[in-house]
Amino acid sequence: MLQNLIIKNYALIEHLDFAPDRSLNIITGETGAGKSIMLGAIGLLLGNRADTKTLYNPSEKCVIEGEFNISGYIIKNIFEEEELDYEEHCIIRREISPQGKTRAFINDTPVNLETLRKITSQLMDVHSQHDNLLLGANDYQLQIVDTFAQNNELLDKYKADYQAYNKANRAYEQLLNEAKDSKKEFDYNAFLLEELQKAKLKGDELEVLEQELNKLENAEEVKSKLLMATEYLNAPEQSIISLLTSSVANMNGISGYGEQYAQLRSRLQSCLIELKDVAVELETEAEEVELDNEKISSIQQRLDLLYNLLQKHQVKTDLELIAIQNDLEKKVSKVLNIDEALEKAKTNVEKTEKTMLKSGEGLSKSRVSVLPIIEKQISDLLKDLGMPNASLKIENELIKPTPNGLNIINLLFSANKGIKPQPIKNVASGGEFSRLMLAIKYILANKRALPTIIFDEIDTGISGEVSIKVGNMMREMSRSHQIIAITHLHQIAAQGSAHYFVYKDNSSARTVSRIRKLTNEERVMEIAQMIGGQNPSKAIVDNAREILSKHLVELTNYKLDL
Repeated sequence: MLQNLIIKNYALIEHLDFAPDRSLNIITGETGAGKSIMLGAIGLLLGNRADTKTLYNPSEKCVIEGEFNISGYIIKNIFEEEELDYEEHCIIRREISPQGKTRAFINDTPVNLETLRKITSQLMDVHSQHDNLLLGANDYQLQIVDTFAQNNELLDKYKADYQAYNKANRAYEQLLNEAKDSKKEFDYNAFLLEELQKAKLKGDELEVLEQELNKLENAEEVKSKLLMATEYLNAPEQSIISLLTSSVANMNGISGYGEQYAQLRSRLQSCLIELKDVAVELETEAEEVELDNEKISSIQQRLDLLYNLLQKHQVKTDLELIAIQNDLEKKVSKVLNIDEALEKAKTNVEKTEKTMLKSGEGLSKSRVSVLPIIEKQISDLLKDLGMPNASLKIENELIKPTPNGLNIINLLFSANKGIKPQPIKNVASGGEFSRLMLAIKYILANKRALPTIIFDEIDTGISGEVSIKVGNMMREMSRSHQIIAITHLHQIAAQGSAHYFVYKDNSSARTVSRIRKLTNEERVMEIAQMIGGQNPSKAIVDNAREILSKHLVELTNYKLDL
């Protein structure tokens, strides 16, 4: 329920504070006074597009803020889904900066417009002329049936099953296309794979082979140099090792005369040990180096094979060749196993389709079951609203699965006797549309947990006794919903539990729109002016007082009953 609405710097509104009653709120005022501006501001709370041209003062930001009591309404799960803090006292705010940037907040947490719409669509329902246009759309008509049948759970289940089926079907179609393309490339991929497998690739083999070939091709030089180095170190006469041995022996004689001499001797001894070790390794390496033309030929052949494969696949390392081989193995394996994968995917499609159709049939059965009830209730209400010959027929057509189910619903309407019902958009006038829409809103009011319903001039094209019945219906709806009605008819205005007057204030340099709650006496004069014009006679004023008194007594009795 809307507890308070604040509008700042919007169109003709500099600052407006509106605290509606919990029951039936009436808003009246002259044409152009600002009633539609209020609805525009409320539309921003519902997620409508914003425009900086609507700023009253272009240099200041616009703020629309609504305070709602959402206790008792099953929407906590939506807050959880959107990761928002749930509080029974909920504040929703929309801001428009002078630069055109808009921001939305729920309980001071920034949200995007999708989240804003998701929450506020559960709090307010604004009926306007736009709804009359929507009424001719099959999807909107289907929503009416689902709301009346309270198909939320059935519809959610069907939509989830429909998405699962679509996902399975897309996966199957994709696999079919992949199989078609893969089979075209299979022979070539299999040839490439076989070629790589025969090569028996090893990681980093190329570098090792190149180094070994280089060594073998230069074996004579390598062996010669190794032997010469060994000779320098370990020759019988005047070798480095023999000279160093003599040097160590020479130091033995003086190492006892000082620590520094002992350290030098120790260092020379270490060098001697290291050189002897190096000499052994040089000799061993020299013995192992042999000129092996057969091995050279073998390595060259192996390298030629690897070089050809590298060039063929346009890569630089044998590791990249191994990666290509792994990829080819996957592609070839996938084709070899494609029939099994296709069979599994097809089975999944059939399974999800069966589940979806079962959900759709349950949803369709629920829809069809309420169609006669909707037809009768709306037809009866239309008779009460001054359309005794009106009739409503609802056609149901079973179709292939869509996101909304297996049904197309078409509302057929006739306002006149002897005229066959036709699609609503082809036959209903403005006044008939308004009455038909009111009847629909009325039968749906108790079918959904919607705190606030706003009617924007739903009294178009009606008057007299019919307008009294329209007022009665609104008052009846206000027993379980907060109703805000913008009206030009005194018969409806008199039935409100609270009456607000929208007017233009020209006392300052610039015109502004304001709203104020009328006292009972002010309501008498407003209703009298709605009946008799700007200067109503005493008789009309007395008549207005009598009308209002009657409804106030009824309202008091209603509250006492509560």
